[in-house]
Amino acid sequence: MSLLDKFRLDGRVVLIPGGGGGIGSVLACGLASVGADVVIIERTRELGEPAAEKVRAAGCRSLTVAGDMTKEEDADRAIAETLAELGRLDVIINAIGGGAGKVLYPAHEYPRDAWDWIFELNIRANLLPTQAAVRAMIAAGNGGRVLNISSVRAALGINAGYSAYVAAKGAISSLTRQMATEWAPYNITVNAIAPTFVDTPQVAMLLEDPAFKQGVVARIPLARVGTPEDLVGAVLFFCSDASSFVTGQILHIDGGLTATQ
Repeated sequence: MSLLDKFRLDGRVVLIPGGGGGIGSVLACGLASVGADVVIIERTRELGEPAAEKVRAAGCRSLTVAGDMTKEEDADRAIAETLAELGRLDVIINAIGGGAGKVLYPAHEYPRDAWDWIFELNIRANLLPTQAAVRAMIAAGNGGRVLNISSVRAALGINAGYSAYVAAKGAISSLTRQMATEWAPYNITVNAIAPTFVDTPQVAMLLEDPAFKQGVVARIPLARVGTPEDLVGAVLFFCSDASSFVTGQILHIDGGLTATQ
């Protein structure tokens, strides 16, 4: 096998909860470009199908599964459907999360319902499908890859009402290390990427505000906002044999932001 062949994912099945979103859909296309079959999980099939169609257009198989990943029965069913339709599961990429900009409150006044919603979206919706996926990987005995999406906010505070989001992403980073430790005996690696602000349709309105965008860009040494495409290279590394001796790591993809703090 050549060095570049180690980045190939031919014959492997990747599951992406949140794969129809601004980041997840780009990752799905990137994975298909190296031969992966991709399962997209969204709340409805309609939300996931555009990304699945792009995977098929690249010559790979793709399945869309509808479900709420904060519900254990839906997470279990998604893995069962993946195995029934595609026969295996090798990688899970947790692309569900976010929500911080919708619930900004001072830390000493943060309401319980908003706190719980952020944790449901960023922790529970990641944990449940991961547990179900890893049980399948352990049963198959072929190893596997788990990739979480944390944030620079797991490492850096910001005076903008982000306490729940910062706590949730910090938990994702810590869980990544803990899961890596526990699942290493099964040859399952667990890593995370931690991006800074990424330009997706979900934040388009924010970036239309010149003052807001300038405030974001001013903190980033490379002087631009990240794009979903900026994440693809690291994702291919962590999901492929190229990273077979890498586990428990959190890679900041932030244009140098954390280097300045």
